[in-house]
Amino acid sequence: MMTKEELCRKITTIYPDIGVCGIDLDVDYSDEKGAWVVDLKQKGHHLQTYLESDDAQRCMDGKQCISLGFQIGELVENIKKI
Repeated sequence: MMTKEELCRKITTIYPDIGVCGIDLDVDYSDEKGAWVVDLKQKGHHLQTYLESDDAQRCMDGKQCISLGFQIGELVENIKKI
């Protein structure tokens, strides 16, 4: 399984504006949900999404980042609107 740091680096590679302009990113694995929890925070607002481990691993392996890209992209757009 990948580490949270590796997944964070992958997300910021795909979305380099995260971490810039006040958008903070945090990633952690939830044993309870059996998925990665991705948190974005900006100006006191907080949004999160869950990434299935298999989807995250496929993206890390360079095979397919559609699910990760779509979910994180939607999260980024939503937090920018706040």
